[in-house]
Amino acid sequence: MVICGLDECGRGSLAGPLVAGGVIFLKSTKKIVSLLPAPLRDSKKMTEIQRLKIYEVREGLPIIYLTESIGVDDINTRGITWANKEVFLRLTLKMTADKYLIDGNIRFDDPKMESVVRGDDLYPQIMLASILAKVERDLAMTEYHKVHPQYNWANNSGYGTREHLFALKNYGLSPLHRKMFANSALSKVH
Repeated sequence: MVICGLDECGRGSLAGPLVAGGVIFLKSTKKIVSLLPAPLRDSKKMTEIQRLKIYEVREGLPIIYLTESIGVDDINTRGITWANKEVFLRLTLKMTADKYLIDGNIRFDDPKMESVVRGDDLYPQIMLASILAKVERDLAMTEYHKVHPQYNWANNSGYGTREHLFALKNYGLSPLHRKMFANSALSKVH
């Protein structure tokens, strides 16, 4: 049975895209893990250096992988819930598998798509998908930082850190901010 693991990154961010990754193993999990330069686990439990080491060897791994993103305009227009479901649907249309294991608790009509709460702790395919999505998104936010350095996205990746909220209060929203998220976060700052 061909299993595709999927995970997203950036759902709770105040700025930037939502990025998801999909991964299919072409060899055994044991074989793939043995080829990795860092331990495989949920991307949130890894250092940036560990994630980058794995990201850098992705081309040489016996896997099929893909990332997909939903931009800020669509998130602002249609909402993060729509974006979260849509990014996974787009990946499943581009990756052929018998079963799609998706981190989280989203409900899908397709019986081949199964949401798994804490799937990024349970399934190696989801773990690797989370790493690839996280690195792709972090790289994008570092590029956006060059255009909008006042928000320090190179360090906070668009999340609602104290520094980011302070910059929002002083400079207002950029075109890359998610209006509803950013305004809600700002309303809580005194």
